[in-house]
Amino acid sequence: MNLKLLNDAKRIIVKIGSTLLVDPENGNIRVDWLRLLAEDLKTMSESGSEIIIVTSGAIAAGRRDLGLGSDRLRLEESQAAAASGQVRLAHAYASALQASGLIAAQVLLTIDDMDSRRRYLNARNTITTLLQLNAIPVINENDTIATTEIRFGDNDRLAAGVAAMMSADVLILLSSDIDGLYSADPNSDKKAEWIPVVQRITPEIEAMAGSTISSDSSGGMVTKLIAARAATAAGCNMVITSGKGRKPLQRLLSGGRSTWFMAKRSPISARKHWIFSVLQPRGELVVDNGAVDALDRGKSLLPAGVKVVEGNFERGDSVLVLDLNGNKVGRGLVAYSAADATKIIGHKTTAIEKILGYSGRDEMIHRDDLVLENEK
Repeated sequence: MNLKLLNDAKRIIVKIGSTLLVDPENGNIRVDWLRLLAEDLKTMSESGSEIIIVTSGAIAAGRRDLGLGSDRLRLEESQAAAASGQVRLAHAYASALQASGLIAAQVLLTIDDMDSRRRYLNARNTITTLLQLNAIPVINENDTIATTEIRFGDNDRLAAGVAAMMSADVLILLSSDIDGLYSADPNSDKKAEWIPVVQRITPEIEAMAGSTISSDSSGGMVTKLIAARAATAAGCNMVITSGKGRKPLQRLLSGGRSTWFMAKRSPISARKHWIFSVLQPRGELVVDNGAVDALDRGKSLLPAGVKVVEGNFERGDSVLVLDLNGNKVGRGLVAYSAADATKIIGHKTTAIEKILGYSGRDEMIHRDDLVLENEK
């Protein structure tokens, strides 16, 4: 069943840890391993899945080039190493993916980008566009500017955040030293039992994670469990498997050992729940009857159909959509600030650039960012 989930997935996130990607002894990027992984990604892409990579490794790749050695780095040293290593990392991904006929596109994020509604929407739109253009986004935390206070702390959590943001179906965490969750640390306890599927994260599961040692990132298996909570809450199934050896994704697709964490709802329903029930509306858009009919037919909300703008909201904020009688039609994430929205309501999308002085979205609210009252 779980392999069917993977084969049927429309959008897959693959998280690659720094230990898999960069040799800790000499700081060299494992280009042969990456090239074979790219072949796996090509196979998955040809089967119809959109692929997004979340990677680590910039600091590990750059520290030795700058003569920083293996001692613990100060914050500014880590940032400098990331600046150097990110160049090597981007080149390695571009070369490996190109060899398989794939296009790499680098995206650097910080936790602020996830917390800011406007930047969140910008990132989501950019990554969506890259996928539509058949590129593979390669996402890393922007370690060069992130501080110890605002970092994700590890890229397992970044991967889960991206999975939620992009409504992914499956998140694959490739581990450098373990192939799943066990009842105890399998390296020290021969009686440790492999846990193939986790339907719900219970205190017992948390205890197992605490006893399983993983060196992929700070916190090891514990951070993977945090990622599993976030991913499954967003409707994304998550799987942990070993990334060591040749073609780990092919091995997973062939039934290789792994642990699956199962989501309770689909990514679409989870996103609708988030928009409708979690976000606080910051304003209102009153729309005409033609717009209401278009929304009922699954269309986006265009500026031409909006009659009134109420509230003081920014791009990416949640707003209510009302009909001319004040009845709630739905709510969604608006593509323009209240000030700009007021200027373009009633106009065709072709007039937006002339009115605002820049070329924005055609839609006031895109259908993917809209939940109608009858869909909640």
